[in-house]
Amino acid sequence: MILYPAIDLKDGNCVRLLRGDMEAATVFGTDPAAQARAFQDAGAEWLHLVDLNGAFEGKPVNGGAVEAILKATRIPAQLGGGIRDMATIESWLDRGLTRVILGTVAVENPDLVHEAAAAFPGRIAVGIDARAGRVATRGWATETDITATDLARRFQDAGVAAIIYTDIDRDGAMGGPNVAATEALARAVSIPVIASGGVSSLADLQGLADTRVIAGAISGRALYDGALDLREALAALA
Repeated sequence: MILYPAIDLKDGNCVRLLRGDMEAATVFGTDPAAQARAFQDAGAEWLHLVDLNGAFEGKPVNGGAVEAILKATRIPAQLGGGIRDMATIESWLDRGLTRVILGTVAVENPDLVHEAAAAFPGRIAVGIDARAGRVATRGWATETDITATDLARRFQDAGVAAIIYTDIDRDGAMGGPNVAATEALARAVSIPVIASGGVSSLADLQGLADTRVIAGAISGRALYDGALDLREALAALA
């Protein structure tokens, strides 16, 4: 199971939100590239990047910070937030991103996910963010009646590289991930599923790994707060 350290970008800074609330942002650093290098130096195999402003505005906003991260590191990175058309997908992949995460458009324009996954094999992930099992879009501001599992199944044969499943109520709350819901999703589809939201201890990581069906886990606040030591966590997973 791969551990993805998260760098959430708001106004050019590294922040963490509480349950997706942009007004409840804690700034953890003003130099995202330095933070990315620190994660790389600690042994991280991947980086998980989110353009929070972009998720709300529907277009890339923190592009400068993302480019600085890509220049400062050599490990693969995936990015979500505000990526809603083919031109933006192509632009980011050309600039050195390994993987682009499509969230809102997976609900609003699923054909784009199929088109992008066909054009860029292995480089498109789907972000599924859910509150009480129902998918939320546009920076989690819009709630739908679609279940996470139903949405995931729409892309079963699309060739997407991964599904990043976030339990919104757990995100940034340091209360542990929703292992049961994530495992159920992972067993419902053949696409690799990455857990996000609430991953804050070695025990949380072990609980996800013990399912033997969850491909990865994303952690942010716990790494910044020191509740989870990245080197120790990577060693435990290895």
